[in-house]
Amino acid sequence: MTVLLAQISDLHLDGGDRATRRATRVMDCLRALPRPVDALLVTGDIADHGAEAEYEEAARIPAAPFPVLMCPGNHDVRPAYRKVLLAETPDDGPVNQVHHVAGTAVLMCDSTVPGRDEGRLDAQTLTWIDTTLAGLPRETPALIAFHQPPVALHHPLPDSGMLEQPGRLAAVLEAHPRVAAVLTGHAHTAAASTFAGRPLIVGPAITWTLRMPWEGDRAADRDQPPALAFHVLDEAGRLTTHYRVVL
Repeated sequence: MTVLLAQISDLHLDGGDRATRRATRVMDCLRALPRPVDALLVTGDIADHGAEAEYEEAARIPAAPFPVLMCPGNHDVRPAYRKVLLAETPDDGPVNQVHHVAGTAVLMCDSTVPGRDEGRLDAQTLTWIDTTLAGLPRETPALIAFHQPPVALHHPLPDSGMLEQPGRLAAVLEAHPRVAAVLTGHAHTAAASTFAGRPLIVGPAITWTLRMPWEGDRAADRDQPPALAFHVLDEAGRLTTHYRVVL
């Protein structure tokens, strides 16, 4: 079965008009599609300061007639995230969830290290990924999503806060060929690379776009419109990604 997913990242909702306006514009675009996506993935930095009021806005703006799957980023705070978005008891443990979308397992993983920009998939999360993948039906494809990219993107800003010890995740994926791709955010730039023999897709940001070193000295381009990615996972297990800006 072919699955159609949208991905947005780095909303940085802070209660201000600019962040709210940009996120709302993207969600209005998604809700107006002639064919709805099977799910929307939000790959971290949902809130800017991790305040409960920011997550209340995050619960309201992405409301849609399709599933909205989230994972935290380095700006998110686990207790407030759990309390507002998941209606759970506040807790400092990693927020890992598996969702089944049109015959595909989507693992939304928590790569955050509280108080730090760098990411890490801790032992608890790596074990969860391994056991979750091992427990899936044999024919079920899977995607793994988290915040910090596990490879360098050739800009000092995201590369200073990438996923630490990526080899530990690569070792887990080696045992699970069902994983078709790895999806991340954090870098504020639409990018494509490879990791552990799979496509690595970095979703663009809602809040601002990263200027690469060859584009100028100013890293944050706040004049660029917000953007999103569309992922098509076909019956052959091949992922195709299309990027769109939202004017």
